[in-house]
Amino acid sequence: MSDQDHHDDEYDDEVGAEGNRIIGGLAKAVVEHVTRSIADEPDAIDVDIIERRGEVSLLVHADKGDMGRLIGKRGRVVQALRQVTRAAGAAEGIRASVDIVE
Repeated sequence: MSDQDHHDDEYDDEVGAEGNRIIGGLAKAVVEHVTRSIADEPDAIDVDIIERRGEVSLLVHADKGDMGRLIGKRGRVVQALRQVTRAAGAAEGIRASVDIVE
């Protein structure tokens, strides 16, 4: 499988019923990848999208034991995640934010 084929497959689940891409799909994929890479319990990670007027909020639900890892000392990990999420959202032409919740 070529890199292009793998790249296309990566976002297949981000396409809506009418063939339109889901708003925030790229940002959600980035958040899922990063948080699952950090977490001790990656299967417990679930990311919900809330869309409001061209903005998306991504809520990361994680295992209680992973909360400290995802937030980091002085909130540095979650701040870095927020910056990456904003960049992914900007690539889609939207404003994206992320919050960690239990």
